[in-house]
Amino acid sequence: MIKRNLLQHLRRWRNKKDHKPLILRGARQVGKTTLVKEFGKEFDTFISLNLERKSDAQAFALADNVKEVFEFICLQRQLSINTNSSTLLFIDEIQEVPKAVAMLRYFYEDLPWLYVISAGSRLQSLINQHISFPVGRVEYMMLHPCSFIEFLDAMGYEQYIEKINNLNVSPLLHQPLMKLFNRYALLGGMPQVLDQYAQSNDITSIAPVYSSLLNGYTDDIEKMSDNARLIAILRHILLYGWQFSGQIIKFKGFAGSTYSSRDIHEAMVVLQRAFLLNLVYPTTNVEAPAIPALRRSPKLFWFDNGIVNFSAGIQNEYLTHTDLLAMWRGNSAEQIVAQELSILLTDKLHPGELQFWVRDKAGTTAEVDFVWQNSVKLIPIEVKTGTNAHLRSLQSFMATDGAPDIAIRIWSGQLRHDLLRSRAGKPFLLISLPFYYISQLENVIANAPLHSIQK
Repeated sequence: MIKRNLLQHLRRWRNKKDHKPLILRGARQVGKTTLVKEFGKEFDTFISLNLERKSDAQAFALADNVKEVFEFICLQRQLSINTNSSTLLFIDEIQEVPKAVAMLRYFYEDLPWLYVISAGSRLQSLINQHISFPVGRVEYMMLHPCSFIEFLDAMGYEQYIEKINNLNVSPLLHQPLMKLFNRYALLGGMPQVLDQYAQSNDITSIAPVYSSLLNGYTDDIEKMSDNARLIAILRHILLYGWQFSGQIIKFKGFAGSTYSSRDIHEAMVVLQRAFLLNLVYPTTNVEAPAIPALRRSPKLFWFDNGIVNFSAGIQNEYLTHTDLLAMWRGNSAEQIVAQELSILLTDKLHPGELQFWVRDKAGTTAEVDFVWQNSVKLIPIEVKTGTNAHLRSLQSFMATDGAPDIAIRIWSGQLRHDLLRSRAGKPFLLISLPFYYISQLENVIANAPLHSIQK
């Protein structure tokens, strides 16, 4: 059983005095059901429903009163519920009975003592069916594939986690941790993949797991829409789109197709709602807020690096290269950084959108890989190796009026701090951050030695 960091978030939700029903979101097979079942062990009573089963779905289909629904569920299971004890009701595959989604608000109003979590592999598809989500009466929580920290735990390297969390990785441990991060970047974070690899320690043994996951996503397409043309476009993207991970894309004619810009965009939005991909748009700002320039072309990132590597046929590159930044024209490094940053955004109290930066000036091509909003600052993040002199786009960002006094370079080297000057002559601190410290980005920024800038 992989220890998921989101378990701590679930415990905080439970401890709220005013706990609303929780909708757990995330791509198919990221471990939502397993996580909730593990959480259910912490309650006096745990009731699990799956609305794909007719016996579980009939209560919601036939009744309009949640008290009657819950009573029926308890009678079916011969349960006697004490309202003074803790009870968790888990409604899985809730999209199968859209009426059940609308009824969630009444659990909050009529059974406030009951803890309710719902999930569904195609829950977001209800948006297209005009189902009324109970706004203000439910909470949402997002589950991503496993992070690098969760990977370390799954592989039995718990001793490294405390050192990373405390920013206390010694030079002796740098190369072992980089080797582990590269293996994580190869495998990705899907729980089934990590479980299989932990047992076999064999890359070839997990190919059937990737194939099964991909087949499941393809099979789900028919359930996302009844539009035959849209289904064909979705299949095209799922077949060929992995090759474009980490790249700025054009919608029109995507992946050698004859589909229009509107066709591809509509299909990608469907896949984004299913949490399979993320369209990351640029901003031209260097100060908060980072307003996305939606008229510009986005970068395409998929939800899991391991599935990208398998689908794009680049697993061998990981086995023949030691530097992540040298693989697949640097796109592999950007994909895994985007994946780790997305997990960080989920953990923030006020999560935002992942964005990158482009210079708002005709005839220029300056582009910074990502920007990170820290309070009122927008901090540029480059994923790049080499000397400081090669960070031309980052220098363009830092030379712009209103730029912050910190910049981040994510690389394969050790943690270091360099005092540099922008082209405009303004001093700034460049923090070179090894890949394994991405999870500690905010701690690194908070503890940055900014006093050196004033000297």
